[in-house]
Amino acid sequence: MNQPQTVPLLLDATELAADRAREPGFAAQAHCLLAELVREGAALGWVEPPSPDEVAELFAQVRAAARAGDGALRVAYLGERLVGLGYWLRYARPTHRPHADLEKLAVDAAAHGRGVGRALTAALVADAHEAGVEVLTLDARGDNTGALRLYLSLGFTEYGRLPAFVAVGERRYDKVFCMVDLRGEG
Repeated sequence: MNQPQTVPLLLDATELAADRAREPGFAAQAHCLLAELVREGAALGWVEPPSPDEVAELFAQVRAAARAGDGALRVAYLGERLVGLGYWLRYARPTHRPHADLEKLAVDAAAHGRGVGRALTAALVADAHEAGVEVLTLDARGDNTGALRLYLSLGFTEYGRLPAFVAVGERRYDKVFCMVDLRGEG
């Protein structure tokens, strides 16, 4: 009898593109994951759930950046189900090109506590290091304490905070800036 998968399968953009079983449904599954998380109030940069076309376009851009060496995409599956995703992109400004920003990290609420967020973040940091990124940054909403705890535990440090900067309707949240310096790691 097959046991359910308890450790997430992590794929990068190249592995996902080559996976004939998972790749065709990726955009639709990514949309479902992100839309559900946003509906539940997740801090992913949207106030309203994104459309399927918006998500498909976003990940087409991320995958193109990954092919060009200007980004990385990681996805996590438990069995055939997409339960997490994340990506970083290099900064476009020429003076900032050695650096990148971890722009999104999303984990299905049903998969919380299974190490999916930790595995995705660690893989993205390793990808950034391998790609020669010197400083990897991210920002998080101040009330996202679980994510902030995770980032700090993986070597990120907080370098700034904008009080009450993020507006979700009438509610305001701090915007917290974090970074990990990859220049000295060998």
